[in-house]
Amino acid sequence: MLSKERKEKLDKIIIRYPQKRAALLPALHLIQEQEGYISKDAMQYIVDYLEIPFGHVLGVVTFYSMFYDKPIGRHHIQVCTNVSCQLLGAETLVGHIGGRCGIKPGETSADGRFTISEVECLGSCGTAPMMQINDDYHENLTAEKVNSILDSLK
Repeated sequence: MLSKERKEKLDKIIIRYPQKRAALLPALHLIQEQEGYISKDAMQYIVDYLEIPFGHVLGVVTFYSMFYDKPIGRHHIQVCTNVSCQLLGAETLVGHIGGRCGIKPGETSADGRFTISEVECLGSCGTAPMMQINDDYHENLTAEKVNSILDSLK
């Protein structure tokens, strides 16, 4: 499942821990970097490689919003909907972004370009409302600012 290079990297990570199972998060990151998401087959690969129960791996993948158990769009739009962002219009922005992309939170556009997710705190409460697109933060958002950002992604 993992490329030779990533498998070697995982083996180097594993030896830093007293138990193989402690390397679960790095292993999941390596799989996701390679595949774009973590499929059931990839989870089973990790189960076998780290010798841990499937339920444990599934629980970690489905708990953390940084892991995806299905393919996502090229531009993953994560809108913070925690207290500060919510008070400053995050819900309206989610609707606006969804309208622009033609999808609802949790969906991926038919062309595979956009996925929208509502997420808990992204740690930018002082610049709310905000969203993260792939690895980039966008803060102090307005509908106009969102339009400009989305237009730049085309």
